[in-house]
Amino acid sequence: MTSARTPARTGAAQRLAALAEQALGGPLPVRLRTWDGSETGPADAPVVVVRSRRALRRLLWQPGELGLAQAYVTGELDVEGDLAQGLRAMWAAVRERGLHAPRLSLADWTRTVARSVRLGAVGPRPPAPVNQARLRGSLHSKGRDQAAISHHYDLSNDFYRLLLDETMAYSCGYWTGEEPAVSPLAAQRAKLELICRKLGVVPGTRLLDIGCGWGSLTLYAAQEHKAQVTAVTLSREQAAYVREQVRERGLGGRVEVVCQDYRDITGSAYDAVATVEMGEHVGDEEYPAFAAALHRMIRPQGRVLVQQMSRGTRAPGGGAFIEAYIAPDMHMRPMGETVGLLEAAGLEVRSVESLREHYVRTVNAWHHTLEDRWEDVVRLVGEQTARAWRLYLVGGALAFEQRRMGVDQFLAVRPGAAGNSGLTGAEAADWYQRPEER
Repeated sequence: MTSARTPARTGAAQRLAALAEQALGGPLPVRLRTWDGSETGPADAPVVVVRSRRALRRLLWQPGELGLAQAYVTGELDVEGDLAQGLRAMWAAVRERGLHAPRLSLADWTRTVARSVRLGAVGPRPPAPVNQARLRGSLHSKGRDQAAISHHYDLSNDFYRLLLDETMAYSCGYWTGEEPAVSPLAAQRAKLELICRKLGVVPGTRLLDIGCGWGSLTLYAAQEHKAQVTAVTLSREQAAYVREQVRERGLGGRVEVVCQDYRDITGSAYDAVATVEMGEHVGDEEYPAFAAALHRMIRPQGRVLVQQMSRGTRAPGGGAFIEAYIAPDMHMRPMGETVGLLEAAGLEVRSVESLREHYVRTVNAWHHTLEDRWEDVVRLVGEQTARAWRLYLVGGALAFEQRRMGVDQFLAVRPGAAGNSGLTGAEAADWYQRPEER
């Protein structure tokens, strides 16, 4: 019989909490449950389940976001209940309590290793999950960019067909009203119409769609506005899908699909150029050359629309998890820096529209589909990839909701010889007119 003076047994959860609180510099905002059945932490907080010592070993070898992501993707670590609620609690603690990763002294490291030994977490480095990107070659060389795009977009056309609506638009929609009146499909069509209006697309317009994806803008502009479209992608899966759609819709006379790097595009004097959420893949050092290419490809007084995700000045880049599992080598920058780069290339930026709140709704719609079709997703891409996408979509929606990420539409023109843009104030007013008000 245990006497009143006998201290309660310390389980793995209590030992792990002590380690985590030392690393974070404050109390845990979640409840912990570990492989031995022990629990600790606030009773009303989200429950983080550590199913295996291997999860801790990953964090010893790869501290921070990537180690946590590896453990989640493999199922060695999980969140019981609502994953978004768990991530929201962690971010709130970081923001409100000022939790951080302090600099550990030699004595701190000694204690950490000793506690890790007692937890059975010390051992060889666990192999990375099978779906973690493994790229070779110089950053943003053509070969490496091809591999990076293939990792993300060649995952499976069937997977994206399941996740997305019938437009196959894998970018932020434009929500013109509240659900359920406005569906994800309607939001994507409204976005495509908004882009065509901003670019002034009319019958015969020569439109270049760089990073065309599964052809949502290409097909819409050709079918609804009778444009002549050149669609460019590095993804073989996407190119095959768009070509199939062109044949089925009888658009062969209006659409050309090219599978190549944007740096190899030889055409010029287009009336309009669009690049929708492709600029993030260009890279930081390469972006000035990308902006210069946009200027070269467009005719004087022609229009360029760039839709692109952004991050704040304190957190540029893509993020360890996204770059390892979703979009390798991607780079996001503050919105103002993109304006400066476009203008430095000789383009005149005429408008910038933030769609941040629209992306919260867009990504949440994708996430709902993922959960509703979970078994089908696992069958198509496997359990680890499905878990990576769950973390990606939940984390992405929170990042847009909490203003850690944004997405913007930049409309620019190449000025004519006299410096004129060819735009009028009336046109600018029409860009933002909602479809239901037309």
